[in-house]
Parts: sequence; structure tokens; C-alpha cells
Amino acid sequence: MSNSIRDTFFEECEDLLDALIEGLSEMSAGTHEEETVHAVFRAVHSIKGGAGAFGLDQLVNFAHTFETVLDRVRSGEMEIEPDLMRVLQRAGDHLSDLVEANRIESGVDETTHAGLLGQLNGFLGKEGEDDVADDGAEEFVFEALSIDIGAPMETAPQTAGFEIRFTPRPELYANGHEPLLLFQSLSQLGSLQVTCEYASPPLGASDWQAPAASWQLTLATSEPEHAIHEVFEFVEGLCELDVQPIPVGPEQPEQQVVTEPAQAPPPTDPLPKPDHPRSAEPRQESRPDPKPAGPRPTLRVDLERVDRLINTVGELIINQAVISQRIEEMNLPSGAGLTTELEDYKLLAREIQEGVMAIRAQPVKPLFQRMSRIVREASDATGKAARLVTEGESTEVDKTVVERLADPLTHMIRNAIDHGLENAEKRAQAGKEPVGTIRLAAFHRSGSVLIEVSDDGAGLNREKILEIAISKGLVSPEADLNPGEIDNLLFMPGFSTATEVSNLSGRGVGMDVVKTAITSLGGRVTIQTRAGEGTTFSIVLPLTLAVMDGMVVTVSDQTMVVPISSIIETIRPSPGELHRFGVDGWLLSIRGSYVPIVDVAGCLGTGDSRADIREQVLLLVQTEGQSHCALAVDGISDQRQVVIKSLEGNYGHIPGVSAATILGDGKIALIIDPDAVIANSSASLRRLPDPRLEKELPHGIAL
Repeated sequence: MSNSIRDTFFEECEDLLDALIEGLSEMSAGTHEEETVHAVFRAVHSIKGGAGAFGLDQLVNFAHTFETVLDRVRSGEMEIEPDLMRVLQRAGDHLSDLVEANRIESGVDETTHAGLLGQLNGFLGKEGEDDVADDGAEEFVFEALSIDIGAPMETAPQTAGFEIRFTPRPELYANGHEPLLLFQSLSQLGSLQVTCEYASPPLGASDWQAPAASWQLTLATSEPEHAIHEVFEFVEGLCELDVQPIPVGPEQPEQQVVTEPAQAPPPTDPLPKPDHPRSAEPRQESRPDPKPAGPRPTLRVDLERVDRLINTVGELIINQAVISQRIEEMNLPSGAGLTTELEDYKLLAREIQEGVMAIRAQPVKPLFQRMSRIVREASDATGKAARLVTEGESTEVDKTVVERLADPLTHMIRNAIDHGLENAEKRAQAGKEPVGTIRLAAFHRSGSVLIEVSDDGAGLNREKILEIAISKGLVSPEADLNPGEIDNLLFMPGFSTATEVSNLSGRGVGMDVVKTAITSLGGRVTIQTRAGEGTTFSIVLPLTLAVMDGMVVTVSDQTMVVPISSIIETIRPSPGELHRFGVDGWLLSIRGSYVPIVDVAGCLGTGDSRADIREQVLLLVQTEGQSHCALAVDGISDQRQVVIKSLEGNYGHIPGVSAATILGDGKIALIIDPDAVIANSSASLRRLPDPRLEKELPHGIAL
């Protein structure tokens, strides 16, 4: 079989593993329905069936034992109790590891593999061990065993067998499926007779990619109907399947097994299998669903093609800005037809851009599901019981953002369990449940994505954090830090509160990696903590890394762009709202609070940092270390959508600058990173140097 068909199998495994993890999570939480257990069983069974076609014996062996246990659960022979659920979840994790190992053709930890097989067999008893020990190398033997052992313990149906009508669609062959393999698996259920019907179309009217062969099958069996559907489950949505029971009669003719059906047409170019096939089992017909039954059509596209399309759309947006600039220079009268057409062009370009970005957008649900495994592993490593609660799993984010979030979230969740949660004894003393809660939530906020990682632990011990930072030489003993600045010490390179090195912590690289990764995505991370109640890390990220809405500003005769998502409001201050402190520092008085003012020109080195602040425009932004801060710029010229062009490949990291864009006049404008600009500003953000100035500030106002 070609590599493309093998790749398609592993792509389908991703969807099946997602369904498996989701179902196991519902079973663990006790919120599952009967169909959930069936869906989990079908996911494992489908992976086993596909793996058998490629001779992945180790994967097939494990999946067979796994599905046998699941079959005992769904038939009511086993209760879903905590010990069993713990093993099932670990088996799901290991099944994912086996799929990935076979995809990249590497090995797995044999000790872990053997241990989990032993635990699964322990729930099956001696009979289960004997069944697994008898597994052979041929894929069809596995299929037969899965039917014999995995069939639900139901009352035998009053039928003599089934009449089956099987008509493949072109997608079935394109995905590398072979009807003969299906028939051989079906023959393990009983005595099978196969008749091939070949429809020869009129000359000149043939669709050469349309299959012309269909099959009429008669199966004499005592198995229930759903066992028939399980055989065809891996091709569900890729064929027309009709199963009709044969009533029990006084005389039933003996059926013969036909092992050589007619040769199927050759496969065409690979086409995708629908991502979420629906079961053909009759039990689903009782569910209220106004939509017609059947799989939702999907299309798998190489990500590189989508990236090229996004780049082309970016050039379209730049071209639209250039045309706008040229028309503006023509000084056309208001209401001119060309101006109206340009507005339509802008709207169309925006819709195309949003549509293309929607192709790349994907829900964070698969990412959140992966974190449940991290919670289990960290709990085992620390001996602290913890559960994961998720919110906003349907929130959609750019695929690149989702992929690059995996490592930061892993570090944060491990850190929350290792350092945030108390042990069972301390939680009992505090009146808390023995099982700690890790909450993972995602929301859309003002054109950005907000992801929160929180725990219900003891909260940050700021005194200890400051003491460790001083002992490691990260801050001066004379440093006067506010609570927010102390919290941000966690992100400094080399900082760690662990007293000894373990598998989870102690090397001082965790939270530093988190901040670096999030900053590289154009985001920021903040901390909120309350003693005895827990800590929340909030990550704010752009929806996409390709296009953004920006405010075009002027800084020392240079045109720059500030992300709209960072700006709370724009202010042209009156003289009474401006207050000096220190040598070069300025404060903005706004709604009863004092906000530091940062001169962008001075921080970027583009001009005189001593420009008259009273003639500048202020952009009120929210930052990591400060609740609010005001950026001083010379003026605001426009608000527009801009295409993000990375600079790091050619120029490396530039402090205060996140990227660049091309404006309508063809000039390049730098995109300002507000957090980096503020972090680089030492004069505007330092503490008040003169106690006398503190007395001049209104009572209760603190910087």
C-alpha cells in the first residue's frame, strides 16, 4: 500500500483518538450515556481494524485487549469503578503512544506496554489472558477474535441471519479499503455467501471513477445486528449499506462461503474519509436529530496549501491598501463611483480574509483533551490527587497558535499541580476536598483569545518567592517590589521554588519557557493569586498570526502600527491631567488613578525622548506587569487591517518590535510590541524616588 493511504490511516486515528479521550473523560466524570461507552469501544475497534491492514501487530494486540475490556463494560459484566477507570484512561494514553510510535516508526516503552497489558488482563481474569495469548500474527485472526470475545452478552436474536446489500462509493477505494478484507472479517461471524453484481453502463456514458460493482451478501449467523455494523464501521460513510434480518423459518438452506469476490476497480486519487462518521446502529435512530442522517462531508487539505492561500490573501489586502492610497491622492469628490466600488472591494477582501482564516481555525478541544493526560501523569508523579475541569472547548484559534500552545500549557499544568496544590493532609486542614481542581478555560475577548489555567491551591507565597529571587541573585536585596512585580519573578530565567530536582520541577526552566513561548506568539501572560484560594495564569493571544487590526501612529516622523487588541482607549490629555515625577517621568491622572506614561520614541531610540508630552497623544494599554500604562506617540493617522510580516528571519529579535507590515503607499511600518516597549522603559516605570512626591498624590492612590 502506498504511503498516502498509510498517512490517511494515521490521520483518521487522530479523530478516533480524540473521540476516545473525550468518551473516557465523560466516563470518568460520570456524565456519560450508554452510547458513550459504545463510541469508545468503536474508536478502539476501528483503530485495531485499520492497524491490522498494515500489519501493526503490537498495536493490534494492545487494542484487542483494550476493546475486550471495554466490551465487558458495555455489556454490563464490569462496573465502571475508579480503579478500572484509571486503567482505561492510561490504556487510552498508551494507545495514542502506540499510534504515534508506528507513525514515526519508533519503539515504545516495553515495560509500560507490558504493565498495562497485565492490568487490562487482570480485569479480564484468566480467560482474558488465555484469549490474548492465543492471538496470532494474521490480521484476520485478530478480527475474528474481536468478534468472538468482544460480542456483547445479549440474548440471541430470533433471526437465521442477515441479507446485506453493500455498494461502495469512490471514496472507499480512494482511502485504500478492499471489500475482500471486509468479507473475510464478516465470514468469521458465520456462514457467508457473496454475489457480485456488476452494472455495465452504456458506451460513451460511463463515469470511469464511479464503482460499477456492488455485492449481495447472505450471512447465516446467531450474532446480533450491531456485530454486522462493526465489521463495516471503518468504511461507514464511504458506502451504501443495507442490513435486513432473515426471520427464523422451518428450513434454512446451507450457506457457502465465497472467498473471491469480483475484482474491484482500481483506486483513484486519495480522497478524505469524513472526520466524524456516525454509527449505523439502530439505537441512534431514537435520538432527536432534525438533520438528515449521514456523515458530515469534510476535506483534508495540506496545510502548506492553506498557508500559500493565506499569503495570497495578505497580498490582496496590501493591494487594496495601495489602491485606497492612490484614490485618496486623486482627491475625488465625495460620492464618486470609484470610491463606492473601493468600499465594496474592502468589504470583499475582508470577507475573503475571514473565510480563509476560518479554514485554519480549529477548536481548542483536542489541545485541552491532551492536557487531561498531563494532569494524570503529574498527579501520579507528585502523589497529589487532581482533576481537570475545562471550559470553552469550542473556542476556535489559529492552528499554528494551538500547536505552539501545547508546551506552555504542559509546563503550567505541571507547575500548578507540583507547586500550586497542597497535599491531601494540608487540604483537609484547610477544609478543602482531597482532590484538587485544575481549571482550563478559553474565551474570545475583544479580538483576542483568553486562556486561563487556574488551581484551587494555597496561592503564591510572595515572601518565599522574593526570598528565593534574592538568594539566587535575580533581584537586589534593596529592591522595593510591588505584588505584581514579585509574581512576575516566576518568569525569570533560573527561578525555581523547588528544593530538589524532580521529573517535574527544580531546574528553573519551566515558567521562563512559558513566557518565551507566549511572547513569541504575540501574546502576554499575567498572574492573579489569592492566599488560600489558588492562582490563575491568564494568557492573552491573537486570534491569528497572519493578519491583525492595527492603529497607525506617528513616532518621530516614523509610521508605526500598534495592535488594536492592546489598546483600551486613546487620550489627548489636558494639562491638569499630567503630573511630573522624578527627572523625566510623567503620570497621567485618569478616573482617580495615576498611570505611568511611556515615551515610545525614547524607548525605541527613534528620536528625542524629551518631546513635549503635552502635545502628544496617549494610548492607554493593558500590560503584564502594570494594570495600565499610557504610550505617548506624536499622532494617530488611521485604523486598518494589516498583514503581519516577520522580521526575525532576516534581522533577529528587535526589542520593542514584534513584526512589520507594508502600508498602502508601499512603505514598511514596524508593528510595536507594547509590553516589550514598556518593559524596556526604565525611567517611566521605576518607583517614585522622592517620598515628598508621594505626599502630593491624593490619599489612597498608589502606583
